[in-house]
Amino acid sequence: MLQGRVALVTGSTSGIGLGIATAMARHGAHVMLNGFGDVDAALAQVRAEAATHGSKVGYHGADMSKPAEIEAMMAACEAQLGAVDVLVNNAGIQYVANVEDFPVERWDAIIAINLSSAFHTMRLALPGMKRRNWGRVINLASVHGLVASAAKSAYVAAKHGIVGLTKAAALENATTGVTVNAICPGWVLTPLVQKQVDARAAKDGVDDEEAKRRLLAEKQPSLQFTTPDQLAGLALFLCSPAADNVRGVAWSVDGGWIAQ
Repeated sequence: MLQGRVALVTGSTSGIGLGIATAMARHGAHVMLNGFGDVDAALAQVRAEAATHGSKVGYHGADMSKPAEIEAMMAACEAQLGAVDVLVNNAGIQYVANVEDFPVERWDAIIAINLSSAFHTMRLALPGMKRRNWGRVINLASVHGLVASAAKSAYVAAKHGIVGLTKAAALENATTGVTVNAICPGWVLTPLVQKQVDARAAKDGVDDEEAKRRLLAEKQPSLQFTTPDQLAGLALFLCSPAADNVRGVAWSVDGGWIAQ
């Protein structure tokens, strides 16, 4: 389905981003990874899928809070793999505190990485997509792009911003072959969420499984975590011809969270 297309996935060395990058490679795309952590393992996983199609896989360690590094990453992707056809903005960080206790530097970092980075990648990728009259921008928002939770002001603000950015860009490109959409997951058991599980276990004096159950029970009626593979399946759908007229949506995958 994506044979010969170039996909750039930010924050793709673990969790949701790695799941999406792996699926893109499995369906024939050349893939540029980005992120920190165990880069070698991520590259090996994605290359194993790409090998069956003869596709290429690259990596750039851009710090997504720095526009100059984002520009370097986009240029490196074009030089190594080709112009970006599928842009998946997934990079994100989290910090939990009430507004009056929120460290200013943490606020700035979350807005930069979770919101502004998507603006910078989009402003650089969209001109080429429009020239070629085909492109897919998929922004990983969150259920917190649609509803709020206490003590997550920066994250909620950034994710609401991502949903708004998605809608505006979708309208700007509505008569072209470029679509812009957002995916809004609820709880997904990524390293980011596992930290919250660990904090819950320590606070409540319970084991890991009980901490997970309590975390889910507060918000997610299905009592099941969404998986990176499920989100990757939705991303693939959004890249397909069936989604040619899906534009500006904020698609919840949240186990019923916002249906309440």
